[in-house]
Amino acid sequence: MNLSHMTENPRPTPNLLREDIPLPAAVVYRTRLQHNLQWMQAFADQHDVKLAPHGKTSMTPAFFRLQLAAGAWGMTVANPQQARVAAEAGTTRVLMANQLVGLGNMQLASALLADYPQLEFYCLIDSVENARQLGTFFAERQQTLKLLLEVGVRGGRTGCRDSTQAHTLCDEIQRWPQLQLAGVETYEGLIQGERAETRVIEHLQEVRDLCLELLAQEKIGIETAILSGAGSAWYDLVARFFTDHREPRLLPVLRPGCYLTHDRGIYQKAQAGVMQRMEGRCCPPGDLHSALEVWAYVQSLPEPGMAILNFGKRDAAYDAGLPRPERHFRPGRDAAPRAADESWQLTGIMDQHAMMKIPEDADLQVGDMLALSTSHPCLTFDKWRQLLVIDDDFNVLETVDTCF
Repeated sequence: MNLSHMTENPRPTPNLLREDIPLPAAVVYRTRLQHNLQWMQAFADQHDVKLAPHGKTSMTPAFFRLQLAAGAWGMTVANPQQARVAAEAGTTRVLMANQLVGLGNMQLASALLADYPQLEFYCLIDSVENARQLGTFFAERQQTLKLLLEVGVRGGRTGCRDSTQAHTLCDEIQRWPQLQLAGVETYEGLIQGERAETRVIEHLQEVRDLCLELLAQEKIGIETAILSGAGSAWYDLVARFFTDHREPRLLPVLRPGCYLTHDRGIYQKAQAGVMQRMEGRCCPPGDLHSALEVWAYVQSLPEPGMAILNFGKRDAAYDAGLPRPERHFRPGRDAAPRAADESWQLTGIMDQHAMMKIPEDADLQVGDMLALSTSHPCLTFDKWRQLLVIDDDFNVLETVDTCF
């Protein structure tokens, strides 16, 4: 949605509650965003780890720049296209948390290295065949490609499954002068179910020990090896077990992404686990705040007990639970939004409509405004080409572009 023409008679500062903004709209609260930036950076600093926030969450260069200004070591991305967005936003380090596979993708990475000669670009590797492909391609162009060996989880996703695979791969990498092994990476977030915490800890210890072993055997081609992990659910354990040896030749790098705006769903639950595990340990004061909302109108009250809202799958994430009504505002009546009734619950969502169950005597009418929180912010961000950054009085401070 293009929000460049937000009202026929623009006021100096558009305001959400004055209905200067067409709805639905996705908004980010500046004070909450700033709090989350500072909180996670403080966590990283206190635990002596580096942050490379995953940019795929927001794909918003303005937010990348805020993360870097707050102290992030670099940015994480998922593919070469995202890597260029991060480089254009000003980062000097990009960790592509994926394998670089296919001629077209290699060409994009090569062009990025040529256009940004000071950029430290890292990608993952988990197979001998990929090492041969990359070695051949980058040798022809006389460019050096930095690699992180990925350690995977059995039954999970990418990554070497055992030490034998890892050592065989390292031997192949050493055959190619244009390839430089810079460390070891994992994504522990795939470990769920029974004994999840214990299994995460065991996995992290194995990954750390493998990295130390490769350093000792001089299979890592730089003096200080990157040791990277951490999505948004187990980052406290990654910080603890990647730093417990205090090995000066290890550089622990965490890659959480959803902390930026947090949510009121799966990551709220995950963060509760983090805070519980952090009791009695060094931790920044306070907690993360949900900073992203979708605002919509009540479009119809077609029958008792049902309200239809004018937003849907095109506007908000729905893969990890339906959006939750948080606040209710009636233009012309209310001075400020009030808490939404807890009995108001979304029961279904379509492309452009959401169905909400309400009591038959609910204080709701067509034209009322609702603020809805979502679960899994990545899949709300990607619905929008522009986001509104607002203050606590619902004034629109700026419009920021996404680059999906």
